[in-house]
Amino acid sequence: MSAQYVADALERAEVVLRRRPDMGMHDDSPAVALWRGSTRIVISNGSGIEISTDMPTELGGTGDQVTPGWLLRAGLAACTATRIAMGAARDGIELTKLELRATSRSDTRGLLGMAGSDGTPVGAGPHDLQLHVTIAAHGVSAEKLRALVEESHRCSPVPCAIQEETPVGLHIEVAGA
Repeated sequence: MSAQYVADALERAEVVLRRRPDMGMHDDSPAVALWRGSTRIVISNGSGIEISTDMPTELGGTGDQVTPGWLLRAGLAACTATRIAMGAARDGIELTKLELRATSRSDTRGLLGMAGSDGTPVGAGPHDLQLHVTIAAHGVSAEKLRALVEESHRCSPVPCAIQEETPVGLHIEVAGA
């Protein structure tokens, strides 16, 4: 798809949402995770697309699939990159390079429910989450590209969910064995 195709689609969506803002709220497609033994999980989106995850061998997995934590970083990078590409198309900017790298540090003690030396639980989530963006476009100032990235980051759903600490409702159904 061309940048013009994306720009036209965004324009049509904005026209509709200006007239009918209520149409902006929608249910997202669910991610369904199914346990496949050991630490192997298969996630599907309901449209036939599946992704497998597993843990490293040090934590009982096979180490031959991505980890759920990597999927979080991948989602952060992909969502932000998508929004940057959308913003560039809308603004008529022809990107020549766009690369995002999401990094973090994690403490495995949190995953295992362990406490630190002071007795307080170690957090299971990633620490020091960073998003590194490399962007280029012919004839576009560095200032304009930085503004595009910053605006896109502010409007990108996955970074917003992480930064705004979206509450997760936990609903448990105990099935028969």
